[in-house]
Amino acid sequence: MSTNNRYLAEEYLGRINRVMDHIERNMDRAFTLEQLAEIANFSKFHFSRIFWAMTGETPFEFLMRIRMEKAASLLIMNPKESISEIAYICGYSSLPVFSRNFKACFNITASEWRQKYLDNPAGLSAFHRNNGQSNRNYNQIHRNSGQAESLTMGYFSQQYEPLKWRTNMEINKGVEIKEFPKTTIAYVRHTGPYKGDEKLFERLYGELFAWAGPRNLTNQPDLKTFNVYHDDPGVTEEKKLRLSVGLSVPPDTKVDGQIGKMDLDGGRYAVARFELGSMDYEKAWGWLFGEWLPKSGYQPADGPCFEMCGDKVDDDLHIVDICVPVKPL
Repeated sequence: MSTNNRYLAEEYLGRINRVMDHIERNMDRAFTLEQLAEIANFSKFHFSRIFWAMTGETPFEFLMRIRMEKAASLLIMNPKESISEIAYICGYSSLPVFSRNFKACFNITASEWRQKYLDNPAGLSAFHRNNGQSNRNYNQIHRNSGQAESLTMGYFSQQYEPLKWRTNMEINKGVEIKEFPKTTIAYVRHTGPYKGDEKLFERLYGELFAWAGPRNLTNQPDLKTFNVYHDDPGVTEEKKLRLSVGLSVPPDTKVDGQIGKMDLDGGRYAVARFELGSMDYEKAWGWLFGEWLPKSGYQPADGPCFEMCGDKVDDDLHIVDICVPVKPL
């Protein structure tokens, strides 16, 4: 691919990523194609076709998919919240509409989904992979959906004394509850499998730092790097998983092409520090969600989880902070 053609392809990708970011942050809202086309700076007559060609789904299929996948995750992570509350959080003002759409999406009711996980967490994941993915029709779900009511989803911001935990898990070095400030990051995004793929992460960070270096963004005294996971790998098809690798930048930083920019919301996070080898990440995430969270008095709050990457311990181990937005149980 010529340099000019690559630039054009990256520009298209960056515009589509902006639309996906906007939809994800406002999934409780209803959108028009004109509004989304304006965000992408594409003609409204061609925007939907471009989006479909680059992602394999229409903008509204994407919206319906992430609403359903968010609901599936929340049903598991927040067992004390009612199904109607979760439906509302995900943009549904009508519980019957949500219930029909959930069953159409996963071939199982929302209450059955939650109960299967409570009975057998590993079994639900296998059920979903074998049965839930093959019969989805987000376009039909969209046509059946009502309009979403407005919803403000925030974080708890009251002051408190930080709490720390110590465990005997070898790779865990402690968990702390922290208040994070709102942080702007520049990112490069990947869609598809990423588990254990060191070469993929090296390539993404190489592209990010090749862009950031000439702009003097790599010499910031408080520079932080992030791996942001937009989807739940236990719910979303592997080929549609979205990963953004990013670095902290001033809010007024200009981006273009495949380099996107987004804000990580400030608020209360559980921050678990680990020393991880390339094959330890899944174990660390599993421990945090399966062992620590159920005993902590907290539950996940709305917002993406991410890793904040630290220094190398040696050639095989890195210090990694896994950060999960939380709220009281």
